[in-house]
Amino acid sequence: MTLAHPYEALTPDAVLDALASVGLYGDGRLLALSSYENRVYQVELEEPVQGCEQVVVKFYRPGRWSDAAIAEEHAFACELAAAEVPVVAPLVLEGGTLHRHGPFAFSVSPRRGGRAPELDDGEVLEWIGRFLARIHTVGSARPFEQRPRLDLDSFGREPRDWLLQHESIPLDVQSAWRAVCEQALEAVARALGGADGNYGSEWQLLRLHGDCHPGNILWTPGQGPHFVDLDDTRTGPAVQDLWMLLSGERAQRQRQLGALLDGYEQVRDFDRRELALVEPLRTLRLVHYSAWLARRWDDPAFPAAFPWFGSSDYWKGQVQMLEEQLEAMAEPPLVA
Repeated sequence: MTLAHPYEALTPDAVLDALASVGLYGDGRLLALSSYENRVYQVELEEPVQGCEQVVVKFYRPGRWSDAAIAEEHAFACELAAAEVPVVAPLVLEGGTLHRHGPFAFSVSPRRGGRAPELDDGEVLEWIGRFLARIHTVGSARPFEQRPRLDLDSFGREPRDWLLQHESIPLDVQSAWRAVCEQALEAVARALGGADGNYGSEWQLLRLHGDCHPGNILWTPGQGPHFVDLDDTRTGPAVQDLWMLLSGERAQRQRQLGALLDGYEQVRDFDRRELALVEPLRTLRLVHYSAWLARRWDDPAFPAAFPWFGSSDYWKGQVQMLEEQLEAMAEPPLVA
């Protein structure tokens, strides 16, 4: 039988067989967790392992990362855990953290509970800021060798070119999107200041969480945050791990930023010049996100979850958002 997508082979039996291959045995209770890039399951174990009655099994999307790049993600997570940073790191099983079953690479992590953090609470943001500073202190100790940079080429130019080459944008919107995207990426290049349109020498780049939005922080009252999902860990400026925690009108974002930096700067210095990169980084994420959806459209989970993607209305909305980003990049940066 020909499968429409590799993940169709990931049946409940396949999940349990993968766990059994590393000496863990589920009792049959599986819960698919919200994840589109990979497939992630919470599994109840027959017997606790390393103190865990429940584990989370992540099956990596075939062909996205090399084994060496995944191993570097795991090493970073374990390095953070060893420094007592509350990051959920993969378990070491059968002598390693990365395993294979059939066509899939997978890892197993302890299950951690929690809810989304309250980002209008200054004490919560200050607490998160302290731990982000600790992540960055560890992240600055050495560079990645396998993981890529979050930069203009990988998050802006290449996704733009892919979308245009694959005719992902309806013809009635394509010219407008191409024009405003080009203007926006030129503004990003000016902000980054490098000779090639990427980072100038004035920016310090380090290992990051990379995708630090509220959904990747589990908050437990009395215990604080746990950071999860280092799947997008990359090299970039420290502010990348802060700006996705800011929302609302400018005054609200400035209050949130102030609380984050109050915590951050208790542990580590923050270069305030990086605040000028917040809107350029947001712009790159917009372009990259559209390309990510288009590239994954052969995965049946994507049309079901994002039925609005690809229409003329969607792309008109993207044109408007990029126009708004041009205005935002022309404004003075946030201050704390």
